[in-house]
Amino acid sequence: MRRILTILCLGLLPALAEAGTNGKPLWELGAGTYLLSLPAYPGATEYQTYLLPFPFVIYRGQFLRADRHGIRGVFFASPRLSLSLSATASPPVSSAHVPIRRGMPNLQPTFEVGPQLKLHLYRTPQATLDLRLAIRSVQTLRLTQIGWVAAPYLNLNLPDWRDSGWNLGLALGPDFGDRGYHRYFYDVAPQYATANRPTYRAPAGYSGTNLYLAANRRFGRFWVGGFLHYDSLQGAVFEHSPLVRTRRYLSAGVGVAWIFAQSTQRAAPAAAHAAR
Repeated sequence: MRRILTILCLGLLPALAEAGTNGKPLWELGAGTYLLSLPAYPGATEYQTYLLPFPFVIYRGQFLRADRHGIRGVFFASPRLSLSLSATASPPVSSAHVPIRRGMPNLQPTFEVGPQLKLHLYRTPQATLDLRLAIRSVQTLRLTQIGWVAAPYLNLNLPDWRDSGWNLGLALGPDFGDRGYHRYFYDVAPQYATANRPTYRAPAGYSGTNLYLAANRRFGRFWVGGFLHYDSLQGAVFEHSPLVRTRRYLSAGVGVAWIFAQSTQRAAPAAAHAAR
């Protein structure tokens, strides 16, 4: 869920990288539209459909980078290891539109920010495999601290798959959350308990496992992309919360963008900043 929510903020696909930066414009700017079908929150049976305009922004700097992995500042990079700052966000959820949550407070929009460590396990022009660990603080837009999350996962990229022009990606890994984060989504306080929604207190720990498949391609000044996301909450520490109505779900999205501006300055060779 959290990596999908990066799309809601940036219109950018997770689990995909470009085939190097050498010789490409330092920055590119565009705009597009994304059609998304997402559950209201992990474990909800109600889906929300979004038709969202989004900015298409790529910046290939040595410290600040914006691309399909989101916006991040790179603190350290080597051929084997890199450390960066990453951020994502989530949309609001109206409890009136989710029957099991009716009468409970709405879920406010949140944002997450924290470091991401990336270990490069395998890297060739045809494929890259990374092990990534992101740890983020979760807050509301009013800067109220909710909790912490951690997401270690394997990320496979296949740029220009079989010379087709399509970039393919796959990401697989578990999520973990502290008591504060799980409380925000899955607790039922005594004042909100009903016959169908008993009191519940969510512990810290395992939050489920995610599998992402994604693809995109450039056609001149146009970009098209899409993703499928499968999430399993089987075994999650909060799976017995009355707010969890399903333990498995799919999400999907497709988008198109027009790139209308780019710099004449070219990005530094990959060796200048070692790894993206």
